[in-house]
Amino acid sequence: MKAEAEEAGEDFERKRAWDWTIDESERWDKRLKKKEAHRDNQAFQDYRQDSRKVYKRQIRDLKPDMDEYEKDKMKAVEKAAASGGLEIVETDDGELVVVDKDGTFYSTADSTGFVEHKPPKEAVDRMVKDLQQAEEARLRKRRERLGKDGEDGDVTYINEKNKLFNQKLARFYNKYTAEIRDSFERGTMM
Repeated sequence: MKAEAEEAGEDFERKRAWDWTIDESERWDKRLKKKEAHRDNQAFQDYRQDSRKVYKRQIRDLKPDMDEYEKDKMKAVEKAAASGGLEIVETDDGELVVVDKDGTFYSTADSTGFVEHKPPKEAVDRMVKDLQQAEEARLRKRRERLGKDGEDGDVTYINEKNKLFNQKLARFYNKYTAEIRDSFERGTMM
């Protein structure tokens, strides 16, 4: 299509844009703008920014059941209103608002009845799964950080501190001692 458009003297990008709606085009432009804004922000800068990024990802992946939440909230409000802890007041525009006897909104946890709330088993299982995935990712990154000299290499250390020292020596002197070590392996030391 691009070659045909160039042969006919037409602008290929413009011709291709005819296939998209205005909404799709605006969404694409917004996505590119967001991507451009975040491109410089990829590297680690501080722990606050890093934790905020993790928090936003976790919230995005959370996908709470808002219908169930609203039902539970209404049950708690009705229970509190029936016991006399709350009043349901209608405003001038017809909206129903729940207030305590002193006129504040949900002032205590006792007045709304959320104290004895127990989360469903599925929600707890989802949280445990998320925690396990985070732990696995942390361990995987730690293994990558420690490098390839794990269980598959020769043990040339007596404790962890000695292992780190040997790694430091290897980092600086391996390029000079590679031939000697290879000769030891072959058994042909000069």
